[in-house]
Amino acid sequence: MYDTILVPTDGSTVAEVAVSHAVDIAEKYDATVHALYVVDPDWVNYSLGSEQIDRLKQGHFDGMEDVEADANEATGAVADAAAVHGIQTVEETRVGTPHEIISNYADGNDVDLIVMGSHGRSGVRRALLGSVTERVLRSSHLPILVVDEQGVEGREE
Repeated sequence: MYDTILVPTDGSTVAEVAVSHAVDIAEKYDATVHALYVVDPDWVNYSLGSEQIDRLKQGHFDGMEDVEADANEATGAVADAAAVHGIQTVEETRVGTPHEIISNYADGNDVDLIVMGSHGRSGVRRALLGSVTERVLRSSHLPILVVDEQGVEGREE
């Protein structure tokens, strides 16, 4: 049923919860997990100059250690969680509008299921869902499991 599972991640707590669900499902179906980190150049929280933002928009991270480190940490956490269960993982970092990148990546990589957090690191919530999650729900034709961190042991209120 599920051969390829996509987990868009920003390294947030709720993304970690989504990873747990994705790994559990992948183990049951012997699926591959794709960890996708999207850098949105319009919302970059780093102190980058305009030249660096232009390079970032072109997908070049050289000289931007903070961006690359965050991406590697977020996708690496997915790969580490999957490796514990012997699950194959693909790590990807892309630049662009997050919901478009996520939907296009899913379509271009034969993804069967998207597992993502209800909201990301920004903490911005629109109704009950983060704007990226809401837009992925509206733009994708694939099954999407949206998870929240509620009920997670040790979660701060």
